[in-house]
Amino acid sequence: AEETFASSCHGAGRVMSRTAAKKGRDINQVRKQLAERGVLVKAASKDGVLEEIPEAYKDVNDVARVVEAAGIARRVARLRPIGVVKG
Repeated sequence: AEETFASSCHGAGRVMSRTAAKKGRDINQVRKQLAERGVLVKAASKDGVLEEIPEAYKDVNDVARVVEAAGIARRVARLRPIGVVKG
């Protein structure tokens, strides 16, 4: 905890830039994909939705394992997204 000033990452982190995430994606397909996972999306723009596609992020399980193995944090619960708000 001293090495990290008693803090940890708040998300998995991106593997794809927001610009790359938007390229060649169909907004309706992305909304459908997220809905199938039980995630409701509300955004001010089409780009706001496309920037947050699941493929744009690292695998959260991999990140959590590394954080725990490094002694930075301990997993105590698993959260599942139910909504995304982009404004």
